[in-house]
Amino acid sequence: MAKYLLLKHYRGAPAAVNDIPMDQWKPEEISAHVQYMQDFADRLEKTGEYVDSQALAQEGTWVRFDGAGRPPVTDGPFAETKDLIAGWMVIDVDTYERALELAGELSAAPGAGGKPIHEWLELRPFYGEQPTITE
Repeated sequence: MAKYLLLKHYRGAPAAVNDIPMDQWKPEEISAHVQYMQDFADRLEKTGEYVDSQALAQEGTWVRFDGAGRPPVTDGPFAETKDLIAGWMVIDVDTYERALELAGELSAAPGAGGKPIHEWLELRPFYGEQPTITE
């Protein structure tokens, strides 16, 4: 099994087919989108492929260690994940092909007008040791 991160972006990715920003959706369209995501996660939980997922708030702060005392904190001027990443899901699947299949399915979550978004999702494997096969 290999873990993959599926990233949903506010912006920075290629435009979705149904590219109406979520802040312009009707409440029932947002509810349908969230329900699709929950149903998707529930199904993957039953197959053992679901690890975790979260939607992210737009607030965020850059922090770094800068010696003793209070760390420096800034809100820019660079593009930050709060401007780019809307949420994420971690899956644990047998193959890269399965990860692609699930990312494609998740991309079809409904958006404005109840039509699939067909949004671009970023699929990234977790960094780590590759499994070895011993005979």
